[in-house]
Amino acid sequence: VGLVWIVFSDRLVEAWFSDPAMLSLVQTWKGFLFVLVTGAVLFAATLRQFYKDRKLLKLQYDQRQALRMRERQLSVLMDNLPGMAYRCRFDEYWTMLFVSQGCERLTGYRPGDLVRNREVSFAELIADPESSERVVNEVRTALENREPFSIEYPLIRKDGRQIWVWERGRGVEDDDGELVLEGIILDISDRKALEEELEELATRDGLTGLYNRRESSRLLEEELERARRYRRPMALLWIDLDHFKEINDTHGHAAGDSVLKSISRMLEDSVRSVDSVGRFGGEEFVIILPEMDVREAHETAERIRRRISGQLHPLGDGVGAPMTISIGVAVYPDHGTDPASLCAAADKAMYCAKGRGRNCVVMAPDAEGDHNDRKDARG
Repeated sequence: VGLVWIVFSDRLVEAWFSDPAMLSLVQTWKGFLFVLVTGAVLFAATLRQFYKDRKLLKLQYDQRQALRMRERQLSVLMDNLPGMAYRCRFDEYWTMLFVSQGCERLTGYRPGDLVRNREVSFAELIADPESSERVVNEVRTALENREPFSIEYPLIRKDGRQIWVWERGRGVEDDDGELVLEGIILDISDRKALEEELEELATRDGLTGLYNRRESSRLLEEELERARRYRRPMALLWIDLDHFKEINDTHGHAAGDSVLKSISRMLEDSVRSVDSVGRFGGEEFVIILPEMDVREAHETAERIRRRISGQLHPLGDGVGAPMTISIGVAVYPDHGTDPASLCAAADKAMYCAKGRGRNCVVMAPDAEGDHNDRKDARG
């Protein structure tokens, strides 16, 4: 524009004004006008750019303020989570790239201790190799199916205390295209303790603490299945307290309960850790003895009978009373191959022991033909 102005305006002025004095004056004003117009244009352009830049700066400022607000809100949210939020690599160490402040409440370690395995790797906190392998398999399966995962496993805190945690997360790609895991981990120890308590109530007899009838039946089926699979023997003792009704009638039901608890403790103390003792109801008990043949089962039953009859059992008022038991013994596969037949054989042998005067042990084959003894024993 300036070049066109200079070239053509000079020619026009020279054509219009021939007087040198007038030409000089016009040229002077023409130059002044050029400077004025150019300055005005440049000022307008600069002012426009200034307002445009200021608007852009304000937008950027507002965006930064909004970002700071979101970061502050996210930080407050993270710090007040009941557990720990995290971002980690899916590697053998579960290398943490980010953990929230809840890390210290959950694990006892500060966030900086876990990030990039500075002090300890998260993999080291998982309580046992079996749990660690299960966690890896479940996470891998979820990633392959492009699904979120939810897992529960035991964790060892910095103070050595074991807790149970629930983890919910999923796989995402970071800015570099690398697969990472993001999620949250919560302490569910209280819930686990409640579950165990409810399970205990569902499987244990309320008075004696032994397995109840339903759980004893389940354990019997389980042990029979194992015995069939490995072709090993398994014994069942059916125990009934002799003259227990007289204790209740003479000393009251509280005394009877005290005797039941005393005998229950003795039965548990008289067997191996792999054996199961249950209260089938009233004064009847069953003991499941895996890997025991006829001879070993008879010897175990005799030892238990002698121990019970050789001690006084507290009635709850500082007084003890003698008690005896009658035991029927049945062994898989000699006397039954399923729970019903094995229980029937052991029960029949127990009533046979009752008919023989009580305080004795009878093997299931000895009960054959003793149908009248069963009838008399019920009396």
